Amino acid sequence: MSGNTIGTLFKVTTFGESHGKAIGAVVDGCPPGLSLTEEYIQKELDKRRPGKFLGQSPRKEKDRVEILSGIFEGYTTGTPIALIIYNIDVDSSPYEKIKDVFRPGHADFTYFIKYGGYRDYRGGGRSSGRETVARVAAGAVAKRILEEYGIEVIAYTISLGGVEAKERNLKFIYENHLFCPDIEAYKKMCERIEEVKKEGDSLGGIIEVLAKGVPAGLGEPVFDKLSADLAKAICSIGAVKGFEMGAGFKVAFMKGSENNDPINSHGFLKNDAGGTLGGISSGQDIVIRVAVKPISSIRKVQKTINEKKEEVEISIGGRHDISAIPRIVPVIEAMVRIILADHLLRQLANLAFQKRLKFPQFFKD
Repeated sequence: MSGNTIGTLFKVTTFGESHGKAIGAVVDGCPPGLSLTEEYIQKELDKRRPGKFLGQSPRKEKDRVEILSGIFEGYTTGTPIALIIYNIDVDSSPYEKIKDVFRPGHADFTYFIKYGGYRDYRGGGRSSGRETVARVAAGAVAKRILEEYGIEVIAYTISLGGVEAKERNLKFIYENHLFCPDIEAYKKMCERIEEVKKEGDSLGGIIEVLAKGVPAGLGEPVFDKLSADLAKAICSIGAVKGFEMGAGFKVAFMKGSENNDPINSHGFLKNDAGGTLGGISSGQDIVIRVAVKPISSIRKVQKTINEKKEEVEISIGGRHDISAIPRIVPVIEAMVRIILADHLLRQLANLAFQKRLKFPQFFKD
């Protein structure tokens, strides 16, 4: 079966289920000679770790990463980097009662149809948001590559439960658990979470992503456009339901004279294109917005059916977040980094061939 790997030169394959023994990733194509440690990767994993704040799953996972291969004496060797995170705090008992029931909003029904009933129902198995911990680990490797070229990716919450951030104070996002760039909006978001938690319901929101320092020329024509690969990577995250770049859906209401980004001898005068033209990076900041759906597991009673097509009602217990935000924020960052790292390496290979760089010779005539 396919569908578990992303990338062309920089490839990432994830494995594992929510209540299985472990979650992990294999990263292939990372160049040799980069300093990389478990501590470096761990800093990214700690951003999405559950059980830290109000409205998040109380599941206590330390998410400690172990590097199994691809690193020697603190440096990448150019061989596959295998990363593993063991599942520690697993409680599958709430799922035993509903193992034959299709939870509304979840992938239970579609997994049942696709895999002929051979699905891991515990915590959603492979379809669980728990899988994204492997993406964050792999994204940390990609981040290390991008750092060498001064490329920075940062994501933050601009809307949650209808509360919108008016300011973009990026210095504030790491000072609050929702990664919100507006202190007043952050306070209101927290109040909204408390309200909805009491109702037994959940919330959606919008994440904005900013990639700075991306050089012009990344992306391939037609099907491997940078914008297309970014959309695929981000929309592969289970909770994501919408993607836009630059002016996004607003372009439908603009004239060409309003939407086009004028250029002078100093560069672009605005960035409604969001950092790509023809699917290739323009050298401007890449700006993306992502719509995140409400968490599907809620205590409110919902109508559904079971595997026998019998109509039933369900109220989902267990340990669940009120919103995929904020834990989805580092996941989105990771997916953007993985795509940028892949296209960066592809463009570097292209430039190297154009310059006809010579292979190093150990034995000389």
